Amino acid sequence: MHLTFDWSTTLRRVRGRTSFVPDAVASAGTRCGWKRFPFGDRIYRYGGDALATNWARLHAGDAEPYPDVAALGRLVRANPALGARVPDLAAAARDVEEAWRAYHAGDFAEAVDRGEAAGPVGTVVAARAAIVYATHLEEDEMRRAAILRDTVDACSVLVELAPNWANAWFLNGLAIGRYCQHVPLVRSLARGLGGKSRESLQRALQLEPGHADAHAGLGIYCTEVIDKVGAMVAALTYGVKKETAIEHFEAARALNPRSPTTLVEYARAQMLAGGAASLGRAHALFAEAAACQPLDAQARLDVEWARAELAA
Repeated sequence: MHLTFDWSTTLRRVRGRTSFVPDAVASAGTRCGWKRFPFGDRIYRYGGDALATNWARLHAGDAEPYPDVAALGRLVRANPALGARVPDLAAAARDVEEAWRAYHAGDFAEAVDRGEAAGPVGTVVAARAAIVYATHLEEDEMRRAAILRDTVDACSVLVELAPNWANAWFLNGLAIGRYCQHVPLVRSLARGLGGKSRESLQRALQLEPGHADAHAGLGIYCTEVIDKVGAMVAALTYGVKKETAIEHFEAARALNPRSPTTLVEYARAQMLAGGAASLGRAHALFAEAAACQPLDAQARLDVEWARAELAA
């Protein structure tokens, strides 16, 4: 959803150490060309019981349950269409758990592979890994768009299979929003992509009212619409107001106050929707994000984004 963010400064700070292979996009055969997480191989690894011990802190933003057999069983019972596609809950739980370990460590290609191996119950972690990788580390515009397009396709299938899974809807909304960065505004509006993103994020909140990341996503959505069409058209045509964006960001902060991801998105929203009068507030939010102690790879990437903004 960073439709106008200039990634050049941040990318210089997080450039990986391996080169791309030609046409490396989203298929399992080409993810070997994905860039490595550039801030250490072991700093965010949660081996053994450490993942379960730290799960509540790691997932304060999305309220995703720890993926043990019991949790997957509840997920399947709540979404019967998943049942036929998860023949072995124990095996699926192992794959999803390892996918989340890889995601938090910054092994985004492995997280996608492990998530896909688990079947539809692994789509949420696979999609999240693909989105973070495409947003922060993929420098080629065509490859980035291809990864996000494939993620949108996967998430659209998942919400049909699992309509009662809050994070299926959240990732669907997030994936559409990120993909909209690479689609001309007129085309995205004509296809109703923005509306689909908003509806998915709202559905996530209906299923999980404490979903901080969905609140942040709606704040980003409101800000992007205002930035692209202006405050008056945004309010009259899309029912979007600056005050609504702020309400969602403040709700996200209340639910997950030390999330650098929410803070940097909130800061950017202040710059887009608030103009020069909000630059001081944006700077304070970036500074708060930069001072956060990141718990995993995504949080570290967002802390680095904040630091790059402060240094610019």
